[in-house]
Amino acid sequence: MRKLAILPAFFAAPAWAEGFDRPIPQPQSATAEFWYALACVALIVSMIVVQRLVSRR
Repeated sequence: MRKLAILPAFFAAPAWAEGFDRPIPQPQSATAEFWYALACVALIVSMIVVQRLVSRR
Protein backbone atom coordinates (compact mmCIF):
# COMPACT_ATOMS: atom_id res chain seq x y z
CA MET A 1 0.00 0.00 0.00
CA ARG A 2 2.90 2.36 0.72
CA LYS A 3 4.23 1.82 -2.78
CA LEU A 4 0.95 3.07 -4.18
CA ALA A 5 1.23 6.22 -2.05
CA ILE A 6 4.58 7.04 -3.73
CA LEU A 7 3.11 6.65 -7.23
CA PRO A 8 1.34 10.09 -7.39
CA ALA A 9 4.56 11.82 -6.31
CA PHE A 10 6.32 10.24 -9.29
CA PHE A 11 3.79 11.66 -11.74
CA ALA A 12 3.87 15.09 -10.06
CA ALA A 13 7.58 15.50 -10.78
CA PRO A 14 8.42 18.43 -13.07
CA ALA A 15 8.53 17.63 -16.75
CA TRP A 16 11.70 18.06 -18.75
CA ALA A 17 10.38 20.35 -21.44
CA GLU A 18 11.98 23.11 -23.47
CA GLY A 19 11.29 26.72 -22.65
CA PHE A 20 8.58 28.59 -24.54
CA ASP A 21 9.85 30.65 -27.47
CA ARG A 22 7.53 33.50 -28.31
CA PRO A 23 6.57 33.72 -31.97
CA ILE A 24 7.85 36.77 -33.80
CA PRO A 25 4.96 38.60 -35.48
CA GLN A 26 5.33 39.18 -39.18
CA PRO A 27 4.67 42.63 -40.65
CA GLN A 28 1.40 43.12 -42.48
CA SER A 29 1.41 43.44 -46.21
CA ALA A 30 -0.11 46.41 -48.02
CA THR A 31 -2.91 44.16 -49.27
CA ALA A 32 -3.81 43.09 -45.73
CA GLU A 33 -3.84 46.72 -44.57
CA PHE A 34 -6.13 47.66 -47.47
CA TRP A 35 -8.65 44.91 -46.67
CA TYR A 36 -8.53 45.77 -42.96
CA ALA A 37 -9.25 49.43 -43.72
CA LEU A 38 -12.09 48.43 -46.05
CA ALA A 39 -13.58 46.17 -43.36
CA CYS A 40 -13.38 48.99 -40.79
CA VAL A 41 -15.20 51.39 -43.10
CA ALA A 42 -17.83 48.74 -43.89
CA LEU A 43 -18.39 48.14 -40.18
CA ILE A 44 -18.86 51.84 -39.48
CA VAL A 45 -21.26 52.23 -42.43
CA SER A 46 -23.28 49.21 -41.31
CA MET A 47 -23.51 50.60 -37.77
CA ILE A 48 -24.82 53.90 -39.13
CA VAL A 49 -27.42 52.07 -41.24
CA VAL A 50 -28.57 50.02 -38.25
CA GLN A 51 -28.79 53.15 -36.07
CA ARG A 52 -30.99 54.87 -38.67
CA LEU A 53 -33.25 51.83 -39.01
CA VAL A 54 -33.68 51.52 -35.25
CA SER A 55 -34.32 55.23 -34.72
CA ARG A 56 -37.18 55.22 -37.26
CA ARG A 57 -39.21 52.70 -35.27
